[in-house]
Amino acid sequence: MSIQSAVANYNNHDYEIFLTRFNSRFLAHLKNGPLFSTDAEGLFAAYLANFPQGAERQYHNCSACRHFIERYCPLVTIDEKGRTWPALLDVEEDEQYGAALAAMADIVRKAKVTGVFLSSDCVLGSPVTGIWRHLAVEWPKAMRYTRVVLTANQAMAEKRQDFINVNRALADFTLPMLEQALTLLKTELLYRSEKVMDPAQWLHDLQIAKSQGHNKANVVWRAIATAPAGFCHPRASMVGTLLEDIAAGMDFAEAARRFQSKMHPLLYRRPQAAPREGTIAQAEKIVEQLGASGSLARRFARLEEVEALWRPKQQPESTPEGVFGHLKAKGAAATKPTNMAVPPVTMTWEKFSRTVLPGADTVEFYARAARDHYVVLVTAVNKDAPPILQWDLPERRNPVSWYVWHGGSSPEQFGLRTGAVYPVAAVTYKPSMWGDPDGKFAHQGQAVIFMIEGAKETRQAGAALFPEILKAEFHGVRSVIEAYSRTAKIEGIESATACGILMQRGVASDHLFRVTTNRTSVEYRLDRWD
Repeated sequence: MSIQSAVANYNNHDYEIFLTRFNSRFLAHLKNGPLFSTDAEGLFAAYLANFPQGAERQYHNCSACRHFIERYCPLVTIDEKGRTWPALLDVEEDEQYGAALAAMADIVRKAKVTGVFLSSDCVLGSPVTGIWRHLAVEWPKAMRYTRVVLTANQAMAEKRQDFINVNRALADFTLPMLEQALTLLKTELLYRSEKVMDPAQWLHDLQIAKSQGHNKANVVWRAIATAPAGFCHPRASMVGTLLEDIAAGMDFAEAARRFQSKMHPLLYRRPQAAPREGTIAQAEKIVEQLGASGSLARRFARLEEVEALWRPKQQPESTPEGVFGHLKAKGAAATKPTNMAVPPVTMTWEKFSRTVLPGADTVEFYARAARDHYVVLVTAVNKDAPPILQWDLPERRNPVSWYVWHGGSSPEQFGLRTGAVYPVAAVTYKPSMWGDPDGKFAHQGQAVIFMIEGAKETRQAGAALFPEILKAEFHGVRSVIEAYSRTAKIEGIESATACGILMQRGVASDHLFRVTTNRTSVEYRLDRWD
């Protein structure tokens, strides 16, 4: 032992091979999803018991390895049926460590899941101390906890509370209730139903998965680990409001009225009282932790910053050939549209975007007398400041948001004349859909914007930073953000060229456009999304 102690195990080739296999198997298990803690106990005792008594056992009686085994070896993955699988303890044909791993794995398989595991570390365990190497594994960057407002331990505690909240909701709201809620939401008869659709679908699917799983609690744990922000508080959300009304046997008219009143754009997730001093201090801390002090300043967006679906086609100028190319031949008619007068064609946006827009040379908008949903795009003053919008991702920056005035706006409020016709400078989806029109941010609703050439905002709207578009870190201090937004000023109103008319899915429309293709013009009345 004196010679062995002098060189320790740092140059032990067999141990190095074992550690490499140990780490590789762990990384392979991470492909099965998040990790979960369990109440497994006695793992280190089982580990030591599988080495011969005496020097061999004492050699493995290491405090660093003990800490690793007790803290990380209880971790498991959960499959779609709720079955658990040890994340670190694959049984292997290893003469020295196989029996110890098998004994620990047997304990972990019988253990109860106690929470979601999160860590911001690069490595789990202490790989080296002095001349000794120990059990440790790499923790990949994609799995690391990166939120700055809560620590990993605080976030794990939050997940444990989420487990309680979701189980209570699943007990109170039956599958028939959830099915009826989804049916109502999908009809789009409920005001702004898109805001509630995804959380309701998630709870519905979880109710089914739980009923079919081998371990119902584990099915819930698995869903909570990957749930989007806000999904794990059903009773405190609009999903809970609708489900409670259904459970109470309320008729549709009354339920729809209650739903609409709570989903009012000036009320939904928007605090009405001024923020308290403690909340302001908390908001200051969050902004400092996120490094987002420069992210709150907003300016009006410019037309060239729009991610367009369509822009007017540039008509090439023909260059006369030859000395006499500029002369017209006898009888040659001037090039002009030859239109037969036809009534406007009523069409959905979906069909218009698929069959008309791709071939359009120009599109023009008729400004009607009614108050309309004129929309304004705004963006970050400091384009490199940390993202604060839900759809502004580090890997795909998009700091553009939008606002409309409640109750609509007249054409004159945007510098337009009622009854006049204006060129459409671009057609775009609302910013939350850029790059992902049907995906991750569908809860923000689907809408298309016809950017009107010459339309310009004439009023200030605060900062137009609404709680429902911000990242989850700001949810607890939304009263502060609301107060800030009301008093702030959007910069660059003189260059606010990204303004237009909004057409939303689920909202009836009556927008008239003139489309010219190959010098032939046809009017289209868009009355609905699909």
